[in-house]
Amino acid sequence: MNRFATLVCLLVTVCTLGKSSAQTATTVRHDVTIYGATPAGIAASIALARGDQELKILLVTPYKRVGGLITNGLTHPDFRTFEGRTGLFREFNRRVEEYYRDEFGAKSQQVTDSLGGTHAGPEVNHRILREMLDLPGIQIVTESRLVSTTVRKNRIESVTLARADEAVDIRSRYFVDASYEGDLMAAAGVPFHVGREAKSQYGESLAPEIPDDQVQGYNFRLTMTDVPENRVPIPKPAGYDRAEYRDLVTLLRKNALPRIFGDPLGGLPGGIYKRQTPKLPNGKRDINDVSHSIVRLSLPDINNAWPTGDQAVRQRIFDAHVRHNIGMLYFLQNDPDVPNKFAVEARQWGLCRDELAYNNHLPEQLYVREARRMVGQYVFTQKDVEREPGTHHARAVFHPDAIAMGDYGPNCHGTFHEGPQIGGRHTGEFYQRAAPYQIPYGTLLPEKLHNLAVPVACSSSHVGFCALRLEPIWMSLGQAAGEAIVIAIEDDSPLHGVSPTAIRARLHRTATATIYTSDVPEESPDFPAVQWWGSFGGLIAIDRTKDDEPANYGRRGEKVIGQYCEAFPEHAVQLHRPLEERVRQAWLTLARQNGISAPELSMATTRGEFIRAAWKTHRKNGSL
Repeated sequence: MNRFATLVCLLVTVCTLGKSSAQTATTVRHDVTIYGATPAGIAASIALARGDQELKILLVTPYKRVGGLITNGLTHPDFRTFEGRTGLFREFNRRVEEYYRDEFGAKSQQVTDSLGGTHAGPEVNHRILREMLDLPGIQIVTESRLVSTTVRKNRIESVTLARADEAVDIRSRYFVDASYEGDLMAAAGVPFHVGREAKSQYGESLAPEIPDDQVQGYNFRLTMTDVPENRVPIPKPAGYDRAEYRDLVTLLRKNALPRIFGDPLGGLPGGIYKRQTPKLPNGKRDINDVSHSIVRLSLPDINNAWPTGDQAVRQRIFDAHVRHNIGMLYFLQNDPDVPNKFAVEARQWGLCRDELAYNNHLPEQLYVREARRMVGQYVFTQKDVEREPGTHHARAVFHPDAIAMGDYGPNCHGTFHEGPQIGGRHTGEFYQRAAPYQIPYGTLLPEKLHNLAVPVACSSSHVGFCALRLEPIWMSLGQAAGEAIVIAIEDDSPLHGVSPTAIRARLHRTATATIYTSDVPEESPDFPAVQWWGSFGGLIAIDRTKDDEPANYGRRGEKVIGQYCEAFPEHAVQLHRPLEERVRQAWLTLARQNGISAPELSMATTRGEFIRAAWKTHRKNGSL
């Protein structure tokens, strides 16, 4: 019997015993409990299992399987540059590419279409994530929901989980809330916010003038294909009523919609269902909401109740999205009133026979873009993805306490809908460019609870969250949370007492970046030194001065394909470049401020020589 089956039997046994005898309080103990088997929760589990101690790690999900959205249709990940991928997300990509290479051959179309392993169907993603989780100490429990928490003296002492009609208490030293909704941190009494803050609260230009309870719209991410032999017909959803979609016929007859399946980045703008570019291996597509369209998959006017709603409320919202996302396509494929050219186009697409068969080829999870957001030790806002005021360089504001990075600017699919469901328009929508940015440790930490990390519903404003709400970033935050707990366990300390410097040291040793560079990849022998030096502000010092022409902040590199670009300009370290006197003096000052002194620093003739000498001195002093 495998570890998963053993734990399930244990849980069922414990629950049954507890149910039969109210006086018998049986508990299951783990070093760390992670609620939410999202990519962030998976990354935290792996970081913990690969740490320096043998730990008992419990990974819990209320769903049938692990992986969150990337095993439920979100197979076109949001990042801007391939240099922006790092850590466990990059390892995940590499393993996906290896799978396609082993399965179909190194020169196969499947390997090409995987785009370096960043694009794969839900089943492949699930397979690879399960393989990555196959580590000593990790135990996985599915279909178990949080019921309650017990908090004493600024620590979560235990959580109660329910599986079917039975419950079990889980006691742990540390906890991670990796759920999309922030259910664990809310149950533990951590302050949180739902909705949009006013522009005046954090000085955000993208925020509304008046605060409200609106959250970004949800929809399903469908995995579909036009390959006949793998195409499954769209099912008629429960509660289907053709009257809900008759306005589509009017719009189509007026040619107000040019097509059913749009591909804005592939040269086919407009439509109702967005075929993400590039395609997935084996002729599949990730299907999403079409921004700015007059017909949307997302329903921001009905999902505001989701974040704090109970299971019944969430189920009603889930069912409404099924009727809208799936029912609308069923109507377009089957209703006799649909103009023929649109019906023919709609019928070319279906669900994938070889994807999500356990759930009738449909996702079991709704794409919850935003729910609760913790109000924690540091609130990440719009200013954190912008250039620091008064500077002229191309980089975002510098954070000396950073433990992760991202390269995707704030984007919001809308927070409300005006007018009719079909033919109206979303409001609160924005898409803003940004240079790669850093994320401080305090975004993971509640103010008062000392043994909880929150990498998904992290501490941020609505606008700030619209930059952080991406699976590669959440995976990085989950990995950082795991490393922080490893250190806390070693030192027997609260998470608030863990130094960001110590977290970064562990991350850099595992080839995980905390600041963006375009020319020092993780496989470079100089990677740890450059990342370490960047954490002092060394990379800020080599950018433009006030006497130079200001850099074009947020300017991307040339387009590669779809939304993916070449590296951000002016983010190269250029290790072989001669050390300009301005940079030398700035770096010598930084070195002195951080207790680093060696003759080699003054003698360095290139940037690389200086960084290597500083790194060598730092390691020699034993300050790592």
